[in-house]
Amino acid sequence: MIIVHHLEESRSQRVLWLLEELGLDFEVKRYARNAQTRLAPPELKSIHPLGKSPVIERDGEVFAESAAIIEYFADTEDAGQLAVAAGDPARFDYLYWLHFAEGSAMLPLLLKLYVGMLGENGAPLMQMRVEPEIDNHFSFINTHLEGRDYFAADRFTAADIQMSFVLDAGASRGGLERYPNLVRVRKLQQARPAYQRALEKGGPYKMGQ
Repeated sequence: MIIVHHLEESRSQRVLWLLEELGLDFEVKRYARNAQTRLAPPELKSIHPLGKSPVIERDGEVFAESAAIIEYFADTEDAGQLAVAAGDPARFDYLYWLHFAEGSAMLPLLLKLYVGMLGENGAPLMQMRVEPEIDNHFSFINTHLEGRDYFAADRFTAADIQMSFVLDAGASRGGLERYPNLVRVRKLQQARPAYQRALEKGGPYKMGQ
């Protein structure tokens, strides 16, 4: 049995979506953020030492880190239908977007969140570095998606699931509307039945609006 330790309003939402797309049976254990700090509750540390989500338990094994979870399950479940096989010319492109999401795209979005907490003190850094870097990444993604509905292999893959949180974070923190291809692809993602089922199972997810 697969158990997903799911933190509401987090990257964990895309893991629920992945499991729904793969047609796997799983149980969701929900965790709410601290209302003041917005951090995960301490109970998650009993599952994984870092106390972060998503974390999956299956047959005594613990899987953590969303990109690793998505890559592993996409490779090993449903005959690899959500992955791109080794030797396929699209394999590198697929791996690139799987890892671009956290390796490059999320850093400036996180900086926007934290620097924004500084108010006027953070304004110079926001204007000179954070916002331009977000535009750099989003413009790059927007160009890549011109004439495409998917990030890799001209079909729906786990790379689309992994990149979905980047699009959600961009929509939540403002500015995504400036990049029409990101808006368009995000709407296509949200229309998938498995995405909708994952929303129902995951609970509150304002970033999905």
